[in-house]
Amino acid sequence: MDTRVSAVGSDNSSREEFYRDIDQDDLAPLWTRLKGLVTQHPAPGTRAALWNYDVVRAHLMAAGKLLTAEEAERRVLILENPGLKGQSKVTGSLYAGLQLLLPGETAVAHRHTSAALRFIIEGKGGYTAVDGERTLMERGDFVITPSWTWHDHGNETSEPVIWLDGLDLHMVNLFNASFFEHYPNDGVPRLRADHDCEFRYGHSMLPADQKSMGRSSPLLNYRYGPAREALAVIARNGPIDPHHGFRLNYANPVTGGAVMPTINASLQLLPAGLQTEPYASTDSSIFLVVEGTGSSIIGDMTLCWKPNDIFVVPSWATCRHKANEDAVLFSFSDRVAQENLGIWRQRRSIP
Repeated sequence: MDTRVSAVGSDNSSREEFYRDIDQDDLAPLWTRLKGLVTQHPAPGTRAALWNYDVVRAHLMAAGKLLTAEEAERRVLILENPGLKGQSKVTGSLYAGLQLLLPGETAVAHRHTSAALRFIIEGKGGYTAVDGERTLMERGDFVITPSWTWHDHGNETSEPVIWLDGLDLHMVNLFNASFFEHYPNDGVPRLRADHDCEFRYGHSMLPADQKSMGRSSPLLNYRYGPAREALAVIARNGPIDPHHGFRLNYANPVTGGAVMPTINASLQLLPAGLQTEPYASTDSSIFLVVEGTGSSIIGDMTLCWKPNDIFVVPSWATCRHKANEDAVLFSFSDRVAQENLGIWRQRRSIP
């Protein structure tokens, strides 16, 4: 028996000596760390934060003058949460950034374990190609890139194209399951006609005898026009959710579930003058303002927003939105991953 594990006295010096002793054998006392490991409620490092699009865009355009898309591979400015500096995280589990493609530029084909989404902020006619199918994009479109699919981007127009990227890479890295590859040739061959998936899956119909095609949606591009019209119709017909206004989730047309197994996304309409009831949930959420102006009270902080601004609501932080005019918010989070693990919770006030 190792003599170092002899009885320990109750005085602090003996305890500290014991802790130093067991540290040499790669051990630690749970009783000194338990409260930090098993908290009574979520204690995220994520902070409420807002990125002013005008400021970020100016930096992004400056980056466009400093290096080419080819040099950068992906010319992106990371949205780094102020509570998680140096970690390339917008929340504890998710990554986000703004990507720029100047006229005539392309971003080479690669694939990675992490799933990705794009929400188009500026431009019309830029494209994303996923596993050999190209989709043209315009402002408000929501585009997905499922895990381990070849994808590249291009801008054949005369104007810059800018979009919001969201990836689950910090979840992937938690499991040390990250893989990455460049496509071996100049470009992925065109295997399907442009927008083929929209005709197969985007009109409330499915191919006959459709079988599961994996865990992600086969529909690559969710167009803003139909989504915005749907919000307008349900706003006329009601009822309104006092915590979210009129909110719709982007769905996998085959399963009816979230578009990807780790990230879900929503679009919501806040009518002019609406102030939502207090709401909290365990998924930290990233919001992008598509239309309108307003503010969000997150804990004891008030963030005022306008079109294209991006803000974050941390896990379990009480949030209320107020719309100065009709406003539309896009959002994404890791809620579906938490639901699959059985750990997601929400807290709604009584209206």
